[in-house]
Amino acid sequence: MNEQQGYVHSIETGGMVDGPGIRYVIFFAGCALRCKYCHNPDTWKLLDGRIYTVKEIVADIQKYKSYLKFSNGGVTITGGDPFVQINFLVELLKACMEAGIHTALDTSGYASHDNAARALAYTDLLILDIKSFNPVTYKELTGVKIDRTLEVLKLSQRLGTPTIVRFVLVPGLTDNLEDIQKMADFLKGFDNIKKVEVLPFHKMGEYKWKALGLAYELADVEPPDAGLLAKVKGILEI
Repeated sequence: MNEQQGYVHSIETGGMVDGPGIRYVIFFAGCALRCKYCHNPDTWKLLDGRIYTVKEIVADIQKYKSYLKFSNGGVTITGGDPFVQINFLVELLKACMEAGIHTALDTSGYASHDNAARALAYTDLLILDIKSFNPVTYKELTGVKIDRTLEVLKLSQRLGTPTIVRFVLVPGLTDNLEDIQKMADFLKGFDNIKKVEVLPFHKMGEYKWKALGLAYELADVEPPDAGLLAKVKGILEI
């Protein structure tokens, strides 16, 4: 069994919102993005995680394999962003697939083409967060460019990787309907996209920012109202 090791922030053994069925969810430590609405800023720093080997994690997953299988679930690797630890990610995905466990990769897609291809070779489901389709807004929101995310999406299509796209609706930041329509039109060209999920902005992670001594810029932003949320879902959701 692989002795590759990496930093893990936390593990959830009964996840219900990170892919189909019941999921064993592994939160990698480390992220290259600094999203203004991030509800897990405590996962940003790599060294804040605990060191695990692939062998240790897979051994723990085996304890839950029966109900993961029964629920048509599996393992979801999220973060932070898993691409920060590419070697650990690839070896863990590979080990899960060899064990007959469904794998989902939840990511912003901030990865080089080669690294994305390495990971997607062992990924049954890609969950790709597209923060905004407007390049200026994307950079303002995350601190990085959108280019790599869109290239990962294009790669997933070429590889035939089933994909769920997620979009967080933030009033005053990602709610421009023209940008949202452009994203919808763009996504229509991808036959591997199985679902587009619109998630309403929330502030449940605000306390973490305060605990870490970080300035939370969206303190005065409220969640989208039902009308706006319904309108955006009508544009985007497949």
